[in-house]
Amino acid sequence: MTSDIIDEEALVEQAKQDPEAFGKLYELYVDKIYSYIYYRVGNRHDAEDLTAKVFFRALNHIPNYKNKGSPFAAWLYRIAHNLVANWYRDHKRRQEVGLDSLALNGAKQETPQQVAERTNGRDILLEAIQKLPTERQELLTLKFAEKMSNAEIGQVMGRSEGAIKSLYHRTLVALKELLSEHENLIIEPDIDDNTAT
Repeated sequence: MTSDIIDEEALVEQAKQDPEAFGKLYELYVDKIYSYIYYRVGNRHDAEDLTAKVFFRALNHIPNYKNKGSPFAAWLYRIAHNLVANWYRDHKRRQEVGLDSLALNGAKQETPQQVAERTNGRDILLEAIQKLPTERQELLTLKFAEKMSNAEIGQVMGRSEGAIKSLYHRTLVALKELLSEHENLIIEPDIDDNTAT
């Protein structure tokens, strides 16, 4: 782990002096940043566009980057977070798909039971997550898609580790409440397991 940090620091220092050296940092993080953005915006085209903007902005600002005890990746995720927030503001939209809108997509009105029958547990879970506030969606993306610790999430979101633990617990409780209408899908928030650290 320590050699990874040293290697990352060396790459960052090289990239500050030589923009071509930035390519190694790009290769190291592009898939993770793309994945994070894709989970946030929900479509490939916008995710690719925003990922390119993250690395363009990072390349332009890397001479000003200062290691403040956080990994370089936290800085990239912070840039991605800000660009996604701007994207939502600019487009004035959120990815919310309710049962009513799903029913309206068909030629005839479906009952909630019919909608539930034609969707699987993953779809129901994603739908519930999309009803959460943007900040909580981001927390779940970083926690489960990016497999970050609470401390790393705190660095990306600009909050303390304790604040992230609290937000995570409240998010799981809210998600459980959203999913309570689905009898066959039970999710228990277990904050004592490894996902809470």
